[in-house]
Amino acid sequence: MKTDISQLRKDYSFKTLSVNDVNENPILQFKTWFEEAIDAKIIEPNAMVLSTVHQNRPSARVVLLKEIREEGFVFFTNYESKKGQELAKNPLASINFFWPDLERQIRIEGLVEKISEEDSNNYFQSRPLNSRIGAWVSPQSQTITERAWLESRESDFVLQFKDGEIPKPNNWGGYMLKPDYVEFWQGRPSRLHDRILYQKKSSWELSVLAP
Repeated sequence: MKTDISQLRKDYSFKTLSVNDVNENPILQFKTWFEEAIDAKIIEPNAMVLSTVHQNRPSARVVLLKEIREEGFVFFTNYESKKGQELAKNPLASINFFWPDLERQIRIEGLVEKISEEDSNNYFQSRPLNSRIGAWVSPQSQTITERAWLESRESDFVLQFKDGEIPKPNNWGGYMLKPDYVEFWQGRPSRLHDRILYQKKSSWELSVLAP
């Protein structure tokens, strides 16, 4: 490689983070930071790394946050995908947001549950036409022979649904991660970053972590 990776570094100094400046509720604090990310025109601020575990082996991928509820964070996927199968066996998971333009990171851990079929269907029907077709086309995470096979299936489903509403597949829907651990990280100079942790006990408890 031409680049010496060990010398890649950035000194953070954009903002600060203090327990005196945050909301007592981490969901409300997340909403504040999320709005600031939108205002800063962060590219896909709702992109998050979802990490699951199966047989003590971690697995991570990027998915999109689609709703923030009082109880937690909602995303959608194929229930038969790798992540769906892993969540069925171990519903504990984590999500991670990183917004480098704001020098911020948010780590969230908790229990994942399926949302209602009605809520999943309502969101599915709000999706663009091609996305609804795509949910039928892809046997997510399964081995396929080639892309042409997907394209052929897409043509078949476009024809099948050309005259009517596209129903939600039974194996597709939403999950909500209900947090019990939320950490807000703000980059600071000299790697002495600000970290504030919320942990759910009888109520949310705040603490400051060393960087």
